[in-house]
Amino acid sequence: MKFSIERSALLRAVAQAQSVVERRNTIPILANVLIEAEGAAVSFRATDLDIEVVDKAVAQVERAGATTVSAVTLHEIVRKLPDGALVTLTDEAPHHRLTVDAGRSNFSLATLPKEDFPVMATSEYSSNFSAKAPVLRRLFDKSKFAISTEETRYYLNGVYMHVADGDGGKKLRCVATDGHRLARIDADLPEGAETLPGVIVPRKTVGELRKLLDDDDVEIAVSVSETKVRFATPEITLTSKVIDGTFPDYTRVIPTGNTRQLEVDASDFAKAVDRVATVSSERSRAVKLSLDEDRLVLSVNAPDAGAAEEELAVAYGDERLEIGFNAKYLLEIASQVDRENAVFLFNSAGDPTLMREGNDTSAVYVVMPMRV
Repeated sequence: MKFSIERSALLRAVAQAQSVVERRNTIPILANVLIEAEGAAVSFRATDLDIEVVDKAVAQVERAGATTVSAVTLHEIVRKLPDGALVTLTDEAPHHRLTVDAGRSNFSLATLPKEDFPVMATSEYSSNFSAKAPVLRRLFDKSKFAISTEETRYYLNGVYMHVADGDGGKKLRCVATDGHRLARIDADLPEGAETLPGVIVPRKTVGELRKLLDDDDVEIAVSVSETKVRFATPEITLTSKVIDGTFPDYTRVIPTGNTRQLEVDASDFAKAVDRVATVSSERSRAVKLSLDEDRLVLSVNAPDAGAAEEELAVAYGDERLEIGFNAKYLLEIASQVDRENAVFLFNSAGDPTLMREGNDTSAVYVVMPMRV
């Protein structure tokens, strides 16, 4: 195998591959990327047995062939090569070596047989549709902060993507929760997604998927089965197993009777929470919200560190309310707001609070209060 490729194209392909590779693994071949050169393109395939990514790049292929080499090492080499360099990769099959040449730089890397590389079994996808990158980016970006990191509740370790009834008909919906906060984001249902089975997309996959969604003009082909989900652009295909579990009935925890409404500038609110939380003890990070006629007082009282208080002008016309929240959760939710105003809907100091962006109900957040 021998081919030449632009450094920038090679770096992009190898960067995606090496991020999938598990740093600590007991199977040496899983640390490698499978390089396959044929025609006028080269594909780079990496897997951790749960996720597989294949990145195609245009190259000048002199000799077709395939080999596997350490993904992290190759990425480090390419990253350090000068911009605009033309990189030539040659597989010296009998010596189990891959040489990387760029200008005056020359590297010789150990390879492993391509036959040992595990390729993810193909799946029969029951639902196939396509969606614009910004649509999927919004669905996953706005929900992923609420993914649980508790391994025991593995069925919460991802984003639940499914079809649901929303305002104005069927919607493509993403939900994530860790029991303390919840994010529910809706988008118009793409054509062909009506038969979508509800699947839980794992946290690592959501992170890898983000790299596919950077280009606003690209159309993402989405294929879903009961066990796998695949996202594909013309250059990159990301295939992942889905979490084998049942996502809880999240509709039960979304409050419907919260009538006390607070409207506040989202950016001012987030900055104020951040400032007063500076003195709070790391363990609880509790911020108290004291609401009165058109004013909100944020306060923190940490006996060992000190106290802080800040007042904000807000729109609030209901009876007095004092309620406490984890500062980190408030900040994460407030940072999701794209519009100017965040609307909080309260019931009492012990009930879940609902938050949305202005009058937009396509993105809804729930956060549990804490005692202060």
